Amino acid sequence: MLKLLRFSEAYSNLARYMILHLNNLEEFKAKAQSWASNFKVYCVLDSNSYPDPYTKFDFAIAADPADFVETNSFLEISAFNLKHQNSWIFGGFGYDLKNDIEPLSSNNTDYIEFPDAFFFVPKHILILKDKELEIISENADEIWTAINSVVVQKPVKAKKLAIQQRFSKKDYINTVKQIIHQISIGNIYETNFCMEFYASDAIIDPLNTYRQLNSQSPTPFSNYFKWFDRHIIAATPERFLAKRGEKLISQPIKGTAKRGLTDEEDDKIIAQLKESSKEQQENVMIVDLVRNDLTKSAQEGSVRVEKLFGVHTFKQVHHLISTIICIKKTELDSVQVIRNTFPMGSMTGAPKIKAMELMEQFEHTKRGMYSGAVGYFSPNGDFDFNVIIRTILYNETNKYLSFQVGSAITYYAIPSLEYEECLLKVKAILAILT
Repeated sequence: MLKLLRFSEAYSNLARYMILHLNNLEEFKAKAQSWASNFKVYCVLDSNSYPDPYTKFDFAIAADPADFVETNSFLEISAFNLKHQNSWIFGGFGYDLKNDIEPLSSNNTDYIEFPDAFFFVPKHILILKDKELEIISENADEIWTAINSVVVQKPVKAKKLAIQQRFSKKDYINTVKQIIHQISIGNIYETNFCMEFYASDAIIDPLNTYRQLNSQSPTPFSNYFKWFDRHIIAATPERFLAKRGEKLISQPIKGTAKRGLTDEEDDKIIAQLKESSKEQQENVMIVDLVRNDLTKSAQEGSVRVEKLFGVHTFKQVHHLISTIICIKKTELDSVQVIRNTFPMGSMTGAPKIKAMELMEQFEHTKRGMYSGAVGYFSPNGDFDFNVIIRTILYNETNKYLSFQVGSAITYYAIPSLEYEECLLKVKAILAILT
């Protein structure tokens, strides 16, 4: 299945293998994930072979912390990054880090209890790019042997869960009407209103659930993160922010349409999505917000829209995705850049602070990792973080499972259609849990 290409010890004093994968990539991924599941902390990032000019790798696993931090402070994240500036660092920013940036609060109930931010330096890293696998570890040869010896068990059909909603359809529609009123009196122009689906006393196999979700809804920023007894199971299609050299890239999603049953129907739906003034309005508002956020970190005159209203097609939906880029100010470190743009505009609204204040009032659940970001900092200074949407969050200790979903609310929003859009976005999750 795999063939050793070369071996060196040139990377941070860690043994380093380069291996060519000859046959079955999916078999290797399954074996590697099963191997990693023995650790209390590990992360899986999978692009599912989605074409992306900015991707650094196709698939990665980071496992077993040599050092880690849990915090609610960007300053502490910066200090951790500086301490390990020549290492790979994997982790996540929770949405409620907004309170460390602005005079905001989060008073809704938190059922999952993720830290506001958590990062770790892994002892073992697997990186797959163009069928070439790199193992970075002091025990690379032992890891290679262990992965090859894994016998992947066939997934056991999980017990179906009784999923409940924090908002009934009637309550959701009434709340959206209240939000539209806030828009009509000029408090905000657009916001992302979210509601929670949940199950109490839920018993799942988190890794198996991730495999099912990734099969049902393969996306370019898919990830699974085990942080002790809490789990992120994500089929997210959205990039929050990446750094490549001195270039910063943000790709907000605003604009959603269902998939057609035939190619002809798909083409018609794509044309309608591209021509929809409502969807374009949503997208442009967030593009302007992101441009404004990036100016805080950008060299003067370098912010520009690389692609406006790009149509991206996924297994469940079509999306309008715009790409905004700039050149980073040299004096800023990576965590400062992320702080300057956090939380991402696609999950907040405009004006950003007022939209976050209002959603704290209208929503019933603390967002936590939902609307946050998961990703990595690499030794050469690059980073890449997704947006945590289309994601199951699970607390294994209290057996609470949650997934939230939102949509952009503008003055022209039709509440019943926004509700249907939310159901469309969680279709894949509901399919594997119920």
